[in-house]
Amino acid sequence: MLAVLGLDEQAESVYRLMLTRRQWGVAEFADHLGLSEHDVRRALDRLAELRLLRESAQAQGALRPVSPKVGLGMLLQRQEDALLRWQQQLAEGQEAALRLADELSDSGGEDGSHGVELLEGLDAIQMRLEELAHGCSSECLSLMPGGAQSAVSLEASRPLDEALMARGVSVLTLYQDSVRNDRPTLTYARWLTEHGGEVRTAAVLPVRMVMFDRRVALLPVDPENTKRGALQVTGPGLVGPLVQLFDQTWSRSAPFGTPRDGESGEGEPTKQEAALLGLLAQGLTDELAARRLGLGVRTVRRTMADLMGRLGARSRFEAGVRAARREWVD
Repeated sequence: MLAVLGLDEQAESVYRLMLTRRQWGVAEFADHLGLSEHDVRRALDRLAELRLLRESAQAQGALRPVSPKVGLGMLLQRQEDALLRWQQQLAEGQEAALRLADELSDSGGEDGSHGVELLEGLDAIQMRLEELAHGCSSECLSLMPGGAQSAVSLEASRPLDEALMARGVSVLTLYQDSVRNDRPTLTYARWLTEHGGEVRTAAVLPVRMVMFDRRVALLPVDPENTKRGALQVTGPGLVGPLVQLFDQTWSRSAPFGTPRDGESGEGEPTKQEAALLGLLAQGLTDELAARRLGLGVRTVRRTMADLMGRLGARSRFEAGVRAARREWVD
């Protein structure tokens, strides 16, 4: 009960006995409490450190307990003094942090004044994500192309998403359909939905993006190499189209946990297969189509071979013609 004042269980037990059994010695305390004499002496040393014991005036060399009103009152006063010092240090730290934040926000440079700020390196990106997540109050919207997410990315996202959902912020995340075959990303998506987030998947996603409260968005400088840095975009003129892009993509996507369209066994393509046909019809190579879909090249080629078989086509060109006749391609 008195641990907050620095007394462990043994020291408190010895102190209570000393207040009621003033004639007892170490042996009696040890026997009554079921402790060793070494433990009792250690408890007495702790009581002396806390100034709850004083030399006896009537028995030379003996110790007597200090009245709880006096001794515990002094301990409480010390705790209150320490708390006041801590509160003062906390206030000073908050003031210094706010000053530093103001200085950094005021020195954003020319790019920042135009609503676009360059963040160079993964550390700078992660630091900004943490700042924006901390200040987010309503929504965090994410587009995550590239198929399976890296372990590093998932590990960095978890504490941010957890803190957002704990504050009641809506976390909406869009992955590609291909993540349904990747166990780590699939596990993370399940964790998100179990903790209040919403996850959907689409065959193709336009760009990697994280948006906070529909006011600030982070985009990669180079979509093919996110390690090169990111752009922070602000202002209605720049963020507005990104909001529309997210909403349109979200509305056309399948909620996580539901089967993908077209898996009815009637030969109709899934959304991912239809997207593959569309990309190849645009002239993309297998490698580029695989990258856009977040799939491996072998998977793309295997899928295309299966589609050709279902269409009864001998070539990709013939498959494209037959897919268009069946309205499999927009």
